[in-house]
Amino acid sequence: MSTPREQRSLFGEILDWMLAPLLLLWPMSVALTWLVAQNIANRPYDRELGELARAVARQVPTVSAPDAAARRRLKSDLEHAATLLLRPDDNDSVFFQVLGTRGELVAGDPDLPVPADVPGGVEVRFRDDVIREEPVRVAYVWARPGGTEGEPASLVQLAETLDKRSRLATEIIKGVILPQFVILPLAVLLVWMALARGIRPLAELQQRIRERESTDLSPIEERHVPEEVAPLVGAINDLLTRLDQSIATQRHFLADAAHQLKTPLAGLRTQAELAEREIDSGHGNPQSLKHSLQQIALSSQRAAHMVNQLLAMARAEDKEQSLRHQPLDLAEITMETVRDFVPKAMDKRIDLGYEGPEGGDAARLVGQPVLVREMVRNLVDNALQYTPAGGTVTARVTPDPFGQVVVLQVEDTGPGIAPAERELVFQPFYRALGTNVDGSGLGLAIVQEIATAHGAEISVTDAHARTGSPAATPGALFTVRFPVQAAADEA
Repeated sequence: MSTPREQRSLFGEILDWMLAPLLLLWPMSVALTWLVAQNIANRPYDRELGELARAVARQVPTVSAPDAAARRRLKSDLEHAATLLLRPDDNDSVFFQVLGTRGELVAGDPDLPVPADVPGGVEVRFRDDVIREEPVRVAYVWARPGGTEGEPASLVQLAETLDKRSRLATEIIKGVILPQFVILPLAVLLVWMALARGIRPLAELQQRIRERESTDLSPIEERHVPEEVAPLVGAINDLLTRLDQSIATQRHFLADAAHQLKTPLAGLRTQAELAEREIDSGHGNPQSLKHSLQQIALSSQRAAHMVNQLLAMARAEDKEQSLRHQPLDLAEITMETVRDFVPKAMDKRIDLGYEGPEGGDAARLVGQPVLVREMVRNLVDNALQYTPAGGTVTARVTPDPFGQVVVLQVEDTGPGIAPAERELVFQPFYRALGTNVDGSGLGLAIVQEIATAHGAEISVTDAHARTGSPAATPGALFTVRFPVQAAADEA
């Protein structure tokens, strides 16, 4: 069993999507700031270290020392010059090294590593290295005695520990990051306030809807809602309009039903009171009482028929039931309905018959069997009601040779329906003018609802127009076309 999805807050979700990138980018900003700070801190100290390396390189003699005493004297002079140039520093240690043209140590620290690149040029180069397990920044330059390319060169290296550089980078980081600790919460607060301000119209719209009366189905004013919410409000207004129309239709239907039921019920009450008065007076005779009972039975029959028609109308309008489709045989349903109405047709001396296939797949379609049967019953019953004695009623099923539709027709020899009324007869409680037939006016409305639920088309024409022969009375021909393929796809 799946658990219901937890309700989410639109405000919280938007806030999360806005703050999550901000909180994700902040550590990246810190890392980038650290790299930039390291670069900025290295520049001035690299420039100073490079100048010192050039100054020491200028102290290297242009001629190599010929003997050991001269080399010792040269070493002493270079170390003295380096001591004067390399001022003592409380934070960092500075190392220097001078190698001769043959790579021999002339002066300085022997532990300073030799660079891997070959001698070339006279510009100062920089690298990061380690001396005595301590990271250092090294500036080195190749000093040539003649000052020209291709001559043997002496190597001058100066190395400095990184304390000052790290301290400067840390100060830069503090100057950049510390204000962010103030700006970030302020940015979060401003985002929260902006979102609260942005969704305030939603809260106002909710309040306006809550303050409405339950009977107020008028459209919601769209002028004061945000542009992004306007489609939602428009959809709600469309729903309210359809709901208002549905409720108005139901009210109209209930008013008509109450009016139609009032007549047979009033007849029941009148005949019962008449029979009661005759019995109380002691002058009632069996014939009069029998007549009152017959009228009571007739009114009861009319009321029961009206209730059955109302129930059938409700079933036809039930969308959930109309979707429960299954294969059915229209020819078989029509033949069974005709057989059921044979006694009524015989009582009225009407020739009731069936034309069409008697089984097989020719008249099979997909639909709701109960509703289709109710449709056929209403069409046949309506034809029998309006056909005079001696007339003819024919129920006909005509399969389409191309397998696209199945056609149901019910034809009678009654008075027919005037062209101006052929659309109106499918409205509930509408009765054709000029007829004295007893009925509820719901039969054809039920047929229309069932046809709509099955995607079928219904039409009414004059019966004699089918054959083209003139007739004393036009009769009525009801035609229902069921789309076989559309019904099968829906099932």
